[in-house]
Amino acid sequence: MATKLTASPNSLLLQNPNRQHLLKPNSTTTFSSFSTQNKSISIRCATTSTAPVSPIPAQIQDPDRVFNFAAGPATLPANVLKKAQAELYDWRGSGMSVMEMSHRGKEFLSIIQKAEADLRTLLNISDDYSVLFLQGGATTQFAAIPLNLCRPDDPVDFVVTGSWGDKAFKEAQKFCKPKAIWSGKSEKYTKIPSFDDLEQNPDTKYLHICANETIHGVEFKDYPIPKSGLLVADMSSNFCSKPVDVSKFAVIYAGAQKNVGPSGVTIVIIRKDLLGNAQEITPVMLDYKTQADNDSLYNTPPCYGIYMCGLVFEDLLAQGGLHEVEKKNKKKAELLYNAIDESNGFYRCPVEKSVRSLMNVPFTLEKSELEAEFIKEAAKEKMVQLKGHRSVGGMRASIYNAMPLAGVEKLVAFMKDFQARHA
Repeated sequence: MATKLTASPNSLLLQNPNRQHLLKPNSTTTFSSFSTQNKSISIRCATTSTAPVSPIPAQIQDPDRVFNFAAGPATLPANVLKKAQAELYDWRGSGMSVMEMSHRGKEFLSIIQKAEADLRTLLNISDDYSVLFLQGGATTQFAAIPLNLCRPDDPVDFVVTGSWGDKAFKEAQKFCKPKAIWSGKSEKYTKIPSFDDLEQNPDTKYLHICANETIHGVEFKDYPIPKSGLLVADMSSNFCSKPVDVSKFAVIYAGAQKNVGPSGVTIVIIRKDLLGNAQEITPVMLDYKTQADNDSLYNTPPCYGIYMCGLVFEDLLAQGGLHEVEKKNKKKAELLYNAIDESNGFYRCPVEKSVRSLMNVPFTLEKSELEAEFIKEAAKEKMVQLKGHRSVGGMRASIYNAMPLAGVEKLVAFMKDFQARHA
């Protein structure tokens, strides 16, 4: 089999074309570990392997890779990518790729069940909650949530702290009676309100927040207590970046493409007692009870994306869980925010310090005409996707879990050098 693979053009999928290294899977070996460098790789394969992905030393970076500061799809852990690379052609001796498996076959069932079990461990999710692996992005959940939790005339409260919260609010208007009880739009989404000042409707069905606004870099450090008892949160851009008390929430939902996998997977965590109340007009694919009753397998799910999420969950557990992950994220964010704050105004972050995101760091230059040059020069140094969202401009560095400390250190060094040359 190895000879045929080497001769086939398809083998390019399993190698670094710049190094000409080839992974030769066989039916008797299982993955053990990878470094971030393309050195010779020792592989042992078995169908029953559950070896965790090893955490990557922060200082190591493959010279062929860039530091990708994109907001999503975002950078993934290098060792996760290498494990997926090794298993791409033949998943653990099954004779097929994960991309080729039946979603109802025993092989994929073992993948999705382990992914769910590992996520439950990471977030300490109790049996009172269903965990769903869905499609359509968090944006689809803007409709699914009111359809599942409300009747058309039910009031719902929204705290709008950025563009995504605003989009969720506008979509909910089609399916219930939402009210924005607070909006930061007039202050360009740079703060979060005092919870004591929120005038909640005592009859509201639920209170909706966006836990971390990817575009504006505003993050809830604590969470409001809704009068209805039901708190719903879009956690797309800080999901699994720190511990969360899931029991405080009725629903948590998140697109995977920030912290836990490729685009195409949406994770929903919902209290089981809320299932089964969908409005009659709810499409079957948006009915949480249908999805829960079928273990996320009502139709063909995003199988490969779920597999990748599972590898990331293994890696987060191998790092020591979300308490350890949060420590690393705080260190990276502190380094970057300090560089901004200590630049004597050359760089500026508009967000109120107490609610600055650990994940998405927006900043501008005092001399805005230099921003294009900043982005261009950074790209030459293999630091990419630093341009701010089109709706706000400036720059934005997304420093999710998989961004190594070395990436932030390199960005900070570049920022200081750029300032020295242009101040």
